[in-house]
Amino acid sequence: MAFLLNRPTLSRLSWLPLQPEDFSTLLQTREFRLQLLAAIAAATQRIYLCALYLENEEAGREILDALYQAKQRCPSLDIRIMVDWHRAQRGRIGEGQSNCNASWYREEAARRELDIPIYGVPVQTRELFGVLHLKGFVIDDTVYYSGASLNNVYLHKQDKYRFDRYHLIRSPQLADAMAGFMVEQFFNDPAVFRLDKPTPPTRSIRKEIRQLRDKLVHSQYRMTHDASAEQLSITAIVGIGKGNRLNRVILDVIASAEHHLFICTPYFNFPRSVVLEINRALRRGVEIDIVVGDKTANDFYIPPEQPFRVIGALPYLYEMNLRRFVKRQRQFVNRGELRVRLWKDGDNTYHLKGIWSDQRYILLTGNNLNPRAFRLDLENALLLHDPQRQLQAQSQAEQQNILRHTTLLGHYRQLEDVRRYPEQIKKLLTRLSRVRIDRMLNLML
Repeated sequence: MAFLLNRPTLSRLSWLPLQPEDFSTLLQTREFRLQLLAAIAAATQRIYLCALYLENEEAGREILDALYQAKQRCPSLDIRIMVDWHRAQRGRIGEGQSNCNASWYREEAARRELDIPIYGVPVQTRELFGVLHLKGFVIDDTVYYSGASLNNVYLHKQDKYRFDRYHLIRSPQLADAMAGFMVEQFFNDPAVFRLDKPTPPTRSIRKEIRQLRDKLVHSQYRMTHDASAEQLSITAIVGIGKGNRLNRVILDVIASAEHHLFICTPYFNFPRSVVLEINRALRRGVEIDIVVGDKTANDFYIPPEQPFRVIGALPYLYEMNLRRFVKRQRQFVNRGELRVRLWKDGDNTYHLKGIWSDQRYILLTGNNLNPRAFRLDLENALLLHDPQRQLQAQSQAEQQNILRHTTLLGHYRQLEDVRRYPEQIKKLLTRLSRVRIDRMLNLML
């Protein structure tokens, strides 16, 4: 926790000037997919897509087909895809390895004459201990930023959607910085291999993976500080490992609030440093809205009538965390100074992350604001500084859109107690709690 005592101020970051008309907020998941496809079809210089995974589903196939069509239309177009090395080489939880996305990438590459590299980036020797969680698609001079990966629910291709945030930033300098980071860190690194071609086993490149992680710990986006303190401006931050630069910026954004904080997180499991900063904000009179998904809107939720799997206990574990938090902060909840809201919209799921601080700072990120994001995964964020409140209308529209399907918690007892959970979930969580394994799990989640 020593890094809390000596954090850099936000003013010392490298800020790029931005015009209000060059920042756009999309409110609907389906709209983001359509905008992304249109941008791919119109691209003339480069398309760099970085996501946790590109799934072999209708939406993923639509994206990959669009990329091949763009390459055929314009052979000089520089197209590259980056996904997590481990996630790409396994099926979904409960599925066999034969259904992995890497097999699909190789099949597509074999049947097409066009070359589109798909890189597997390993930020740790095992998926459990860290994944590529960078966000941001660079298409020509525009950055399409969202926490979404590329599959049906994230892109609302069929009936269900996974709700996220979606922003378009037109900035050649920002696009160059983000694309340049991928070029510098990934494309020629000995630990990074193309998944659209036969790949070596993870065990054989363990040394290279450790060296890549060590390099990433000291990496950052290369940007010049061109904006004045009174301009609308934007910066990009990257971080991996305990006490990293992005963690410090997140804490600084919370600490900067004088009147109001609006925080979104999909899996309620704040690191201790975030909880401490929220506590300080409450004590100095800052009003705080926290929007989190209902446990049934968690992507790991399994309805009680379906077969039990251990992974299905995670939404209940997050709800236990939330119940404890609201109980501890009940004096602020009672006074209306802390408003915790649960998001639920039918069978759809919730994946929003980010922070607004006094409408002056806006944090766009894929960081889940949990210990895993703060310690293990490679994360990034875009931070906007809006001293003249030029984006206030967009921010208010986005917040109202988020709140549309939420319920305000008036008391911690509105959340289920563990005694009322399904029997198998209750037994598992009680057993984990007795031996304090639940605390260790929270550090990994």
